[in-house]
Amino acid sequence: MRHVIALDVGGTGMKAALAGASGVAPRAGTPSLPHQARRPTGRERGPDAVVEGILDFAAELRAYGEQHFGEPAAAVGVAVPGIVDEERGIAAYSANLGWRDVPLRQLLTERLGGIPVALGHDVRTGGLAEGRIGAGKGADRFLFVPLGTGIAGAIGIDGRVEAGAHGFAGEIGHIVVRPGGPACPCGQRGCLERFASAAAVSEAWAAACGDPEADAADCAKAVASGDPNAVRVWQEAVDALADGLVTALTLLDPRTLIIGGGLAEAGETLFTPLRDAVRRRVTFQKLPEIVPAALGDTAGCLGAGLLAWDLLGHTNSTEVAP
Repeated sequence: MRHVIALDVGGTGMKAALAGASGVAPRAGTPSLPHQARRPTGRERGPDAVVEGILDFAAELRAYGEQHFGEPAAAVGVAVPGIVDEERGIAAYSANLGWRDVPLRQLLTERLGGIPVALGHDVRTGGLAEGRIGAGKGADRFLFVPLGTGIAGAIGIDGRVEAGAHGFAGEIGHIVVRPGGPACPCGQRGCLERFASAAAVSEAWAAACGDPEADAADCAKAVASGDPNAVRVWQEAVDALADGLVTALTLLDPRTLIIGGGLAEAGETLFTPLRDAVRRRVTFQKLPEIVPAALGDTAGCLGAGLLAWDLLGHTNSTEVAP
């Protein structure tokens, strides 16, 4: 069976799969993958060990494909966090993983016997999957915004995700929504992710309730039970998020706005007030459909598979898995 290696590298874990090219699973309409595996990233051992772990994991996947599918993988797609030079195949910088200017495409190509390798940014790669086979399927223009430790975005246009001239397209988390607000690691003050990321909500709720172990999921539960302090914390986050999203939709005019990440797991506790807040803010803008992400934590891996098939020129708008 012809297949590719799909690898999603995170701050703490790596998700991988071998992906065929015959489309999505019948009837259910959800992607299926013939082989999946996970490994710890091992960042506590340093950046060189992380890189070696990626290479070893990819080699294991290649060997598995040869043994079980009768042929080696045709290509590799890899999604990594941080700043990514996709054209040159370099993982330029990642604060979480501690690396700088890692020629990951070259290293993987050499380790895997010369097969082609595509390297992508983790959020843009997840957005690619959501846009083609997930919540944005069929939308000619979409914006994918995962709300996790930070906030980033992926701008989708006609089945592709825009990287920008310098690889920074979609960094919605660093739109300033509260001028003069808390300092952000990026060097600005009042950035969106300082108010509306899962990490920001966790911090605000822990302070409000007096429990340093409380997190955003606890806040969402308290909102659902009517706790006034939780409602206040949550609404402040929703308002900041709506301000950032309206700025983005004013510039980008997406048909679909896809919200993912840990905060989106709150379901309608998030989406009902968020839709209302965005609706109140739009004037001349066309209100997009605001929907939850559909692929969960598999989006990055599925997107990496799409990158690999794109590299081979075999992907249409739905192909990713057998």
